[in-house]
Amino acid sequence: MKTQQIMGIALLVAGLIMLFFGWQSSQSVGEQLVETVTGRYTDNTMWYFIGGAVASVVGICLLAIRK
Repeated sequence: MKTQQIMGIALLVAGLIMLFFGWQSSQSVGEQLVETVTGRYTDNTMWYFIGGAVASVVGICLLAIRK
């Protein structure tokens, strides 16, 4: 297996884990209260979602590109 494929798999898995933690964080009572009052998630939750999405997309791109 090439290094590029290994990095792609690692980034994809890390991204999915971050998305899962972001989803779990968004389901907490405190987070839902903050979202109800302010209309948005806290910064930590947003960073989980953004980081997870970026890592997942980069991982998929690395897996899709064949050299």
